[in-house]
Amino acid sequence: MVKLRLKRCGRKQRATYQIVAIDARSRREGKDLGKVGFYDPIRKKTSLNIPAIIYFIEKGAQPTKTVHDILRKAKLLK
Repeated sequence: MVKLRLKRCGRKQRATYQIVAIDARSRREGKDLGKVGFYDPIRKKTSLNIPAIIYFIEKGAQPTKTVHDILRKAKLLK
């Protein structure tokens, strides 16, 4: 099963996250299938690749709760 989830980057105390499509059995920093966005909780900035997100969701990818909330704020999901 493929999931859309956050992959941590950045340094200590200044975490940023990439939103990636990844196999559910992989580790958090494991090999991803594709990068579909970026999320910075400190600056409250989000960048999304909407066609890629729609592609993965149509193929059956399930967003995690946090990613679901990010997509809902961007009005991609209800």
